[in-house]
Amino acid sequence: MKESFVSVDGREVKLTNLDKLIWPEGLTKAHLVKYYSDIAPYILPHLHNRPIVMKRYPDGLAGETFYQKEVPEYAPDWIIRQPVEHTGKVINYIICNDRATLIWLANQACIEMHAWLARLENLECPDIAVMDMDPAEGATFADILEIALLVKRILDEFEIESYPKTSGSRGLHLFIPLEPVYSWQKVTGAMKYVAELAQKVYPDKVTLERKVEKREGKVYLDYLQNGRGKTMAFQYSLRPRPGAPVSTPLLWPEVEKGGFLPGDYNINTVFTRTGKLGDVFEGVIKKRQSINSLLNMIDYGDLKKL
Repeated sequence: MKESFVSVDGREVKLTNLDKLIWPEGLTKAHLVKYYSDIAPYILPHLHNRPIVMKRYPDGLAGETFYQKEVPEYAPDWIIRQPVEHTGKVINYIICNDRATLIWLANQACIEMHAWLARLENLECPDIAVMDMDPAEGATFADILEIALLVKRILDEFEIESYPKTSGSRGLHLFIPLEPVYSWQKVTGAMKYVAELAQKVYPDKVTLERKVEKREGKVYLDYLQNGRGKTMAFQYSLRPRPGAPVSTPLLWPEVEKGGFLPGDYNINTVFTRTGKLGDVFEGVIKKRQSINSLLNMIDYGDLKKL
């Protein structure tokens, strides 16, 4: 195993097998590590104090992948561990609050940065709600943009601001910053209500169907991603797809205009965008919103079924 050591903000980080091929276009682990080192000022404020789930690609996109929640025993002692109880067992999650930890994760072949929607300050109440929009077979990215605008209009009616980003795959994510005072169940219920409204408005293009084979030609609105312990590929996360796409924050006028594909934002292009626009997701960190207007529309008997 080829290894070297680098000093990152006073921490010594071991790097291994930097010439390992990760993406088929010739991008290696060295490219992966450098990307996260460079994007750190943008991604770290979003990851701050959130439990991280490692999704590792030790042999690149061509090899097998696996999820790892527990911090491995060999992790440096300076990495923050956070114990979280899950139905009778405790998992020690990584907390990624600094560049050294981010680079260490990249060296573990973690292409994506999967984080909780809640912070350590209150893990039982998320500070972000998400609408995960996934095109089924036969649906286009243009359909996704159209439905994203529909969901935005619904949220606007309730005076709730939302922030769009490419998933880095074929879909789109809407992030909705919250006051961290609502249970996971209530947030899931609120997003279910929004998804149901969108389906009623546009049943030919919106589905809440869990079975993939029954979604053909439609956009699936996955409100269940708001459950406790669920993680999302966060903004500025690389994705394990050809071309090394990045889950990239968008402006709503860009969604309205269209004319782009998720793959347009990738490891080679995203820094031109951040250099020009900065972090257009700053509101996700700074804004805190009530969803009482949505919860007032929900039958609490339905919430208990979630």
